[in-house]
Amino acid sequence: MKEIKAVIQPSRLSRVREALRKVRGFPGMTITAAEGCSDVPDLAPQRRDTEELVEFSRKVRIEMITRDEHVDEMVRIIHDLCHTGQRGDGIVWVTPVDTFTRLREP
Repeated sequence: MKEIKAVIQPSRLSRVREALRKVRGFPGMTITAAEGCSDVPDLAPQRRDTEELVEFSRKVRIEMITRDEHVDEMVRIIHDLCHTGQRGDGIVWVTPVDTFTRLREP
């Protein structure tokens, strides 16, 4: 099992959700509102902390746990639907899951 996490632009969420729902074995996902920022170029002028907070942009965080055989397809879908080549497109990462139990199961 693997956990896929992604931070994406909110405007891309509905397309990603619809595409992932078509994947056989789609496990469902958790969505969380988030804010983020990317690296700041070295040429940026020094700013006060309060001014810097304004530069955070709205994001959506997706989390799902899925079987290993579905990971590549799901990561590709997220990448293909969220990639624009612009700063702030987001990130995707995958981590191993040692234990997974549904709470509804005995």
